[in-house]
Amino acid sequence: MSQQDLPQTPVIAPSMLKCDFGNLDAEIQKLETAGAATLHLDVMDGHFVPNLSYGPMVIERIRERTKLILDAHLMISDPEKYLDEYIRVGCDWITFHIEAVPEPTALLKKIRDAGRLAGIAINPGTPVDRIAKLKDQVDLVLVMSVEPGFGGQSFIPDAIQKVAEARALFPSETLISIDGGIGPATIPDVAANGVDVYVAGSSIFDQPCYETAIREMTSIASSNSPPRQ
Repeated sequence: MSQQDLPQTPVIAPSMLKCDFGNLDAEIQKLETAGAATLHLDVMDGHFVPNLSYGPMVIERIRERTKLILDAHLMISDPEKYLDEYIRVGCDWITFHIEAVPEPTALLKKIRDAGRLAGIAINPGTPVDRIAKLKDQVDLVLVMSVEPGFGGQSFIPDAIQKVAEARALFPSETLISIDGGIGPATIPDVAANGVDVYVAGSSIFDQPCYETAIREMTSIASSNSPPRQ
């Protein structure tokens, strides 16, 4: 996927960890109708993080049901071992953790060579300078504003400064994403510091109308975001 194919920012990315998988077709249709541009896919292995979620088999079924951008967040210990599968099933953006792959250059290149956007994620305890050397190798930086592995956690305020550091460090075309505790109350401060993609779980799926929730958060993010350089 080229930069020309990117959705207009800000992007509110529904976290499918919170969807009703018993009604997957209906959930995807509701999100499409609500104006979602991308679906955030939380992949957990029970090792890198303490929870299990889903993998390529489920994502393949999601891909069959939508043309929306699939934003895969691999919270797994050995992403290189499984990368070909996530490419094969149609993930458009593929992000893995610097904590899992301390030397990520080759894996980032492999993702880009497959025509996908390559992302790197950092946990709350990881400083931004840990990924400084990757500023020409990644298309997306994901700042975790909760500990990865569980939905419904409270936003960690330290993430605001980390977003600012990432935005200052990485080129303007690099997407800055944030995941964890994101909703109308937490968006303004991170938006002001340059976030492009807001991963939102409870603040969409626990609301009576997905469209209203996405529209409200998009408006808040837009009104608080500085102009893109």
